[in-house]
Amino acid sequence: MGSWIKRLPDSELEIMMIIWEAGKPVSSAYIMEKLQGEKDWAPTTVLNFLARLVERGFLKVEKQGRINIYSAIVEEKDYIEAESKSFLERLHNSSLKSFVAALYDGGALSREDAEDLKRYIDELANKDKNSGGDR
Repeated sequence: MGSWIKRLPDSELEIMMIIWEAGKPVSSAYIMEKLQGEKDWAPTTVLNFLARLVERGFLKVEKQGRINIYSAIVEEKDYIEAESKSFLERLHNSSLKSFVAALYDGGALSREDAEDLKRYIDELANKDKNSGGDR
């Protein structure tokens, strides 16, 4: 994963989510159809967002006849990993403990969620121990 991946504005991220969810190259008409009822963006607004995503290296565009077809260059998993790391660094000084404490103190994380998280961390620790890998 490249560390060049920059955070997207929410509107552009919404468009990327549609493309990632499609799992295949899509047209602007497909994207506008998916946005129907969610956003009342004009077609030119959507086209501007798509052009910006191409400029930023998130999408590539190919002509098929008179239609532009957009494909993701940046994978959803890579974006989420980069954004999660950036979020943790920016708001919690790279401290996962600080992040989890903020979620718990703010009521966004229940005791059951915390126990699930502990089990997950234990599983990761055991997997690393058994594979001999350092993370």
